[in-house]
Amino acid sequence: MMRKRAAAMLAAAVAAVGLAGLSAPAANASVYGDTEITGVTVNGGKSVVIGTTYAKTFKVTVRGWDDSGLADVDTDLTGPGYGYAEKSGRCESATACSTSFTFDPLVDLYNDNAGTWYVGALVDAKDDGAAYDERVGHFSLKRAGSLTVNASPEPVKKGAPITVAGTLKRANWETHHYAGYTKQTVALQFRKSGTSTYKTVKTVISGSGGGLWTRVTASADGTWRWYFPGTSTTAAVTVAGDYVDVR
Repeated sequence: MMRKRAAAMLAAAVAAVGLAGLSAPAANASVYGDTEITGVTVNGGKSVVIGTTYAKTFKVTVRGWDDSGLADVDTDLTGPGYGYAEKSGRCESATACSTSFTFDPLVDLYNDNAGTWYVGALVDAKDDGAAYDERVGHFSLKRAGSLTVNASPEPVKKGAPITVAGTLKRANWETHHYAGYTKQTVALQFRKSGTSTYKTVKTVISGSGGGLWTRVTASADGTWRWYFPGTSTTAAVTVAGDYVDVR
């Protein structure tokens, strides 16, 4: 009902300014009264990352203002691959209205749903004012990633080669398994014993099945790991390192 009411109010607003010889109002302009939509926060400002098995619930908080206070909100999410979700809720304060969405990879998602999603909101005020913004903000929905690492031999003589291997995979929301992620730049990082910081030694392009392989020269005791910075559709991921004793 609120969606239909918003469409009707927008049509009326456009018609009114059209008669006056003016352009249509901006998407974030008040539709009726002095109500305003000022912003949105999704999942605490973090990407929504989903694997292959468990549903993810996240909060969408729309912020706004009206001299009478905000009453309720109708929030919709639109994304790639015809992704769409809609939910209504009451406002928890005079200036903020939150709704919770749950995305289940076993039911709701296809691989092409990953990427940038946009938030639309219709906010109703206590004095019957209302505002609608079809793109009040956006967030990233990403497929979870995974990495493995194995550094060998262990131990190794100083100056001898160390082989570091691993596999980069990401969630497939259609098969519900993790599959190799090819042709991606992955950083090989090293943390010397007695220090707390990893430093990038080189980068490697993932091969068939997401395979990673390279050789380095043993120079000091320490821990080796892979780090993938992520893409617009896949989350960043690292892995617990593999310690190598250099003798």
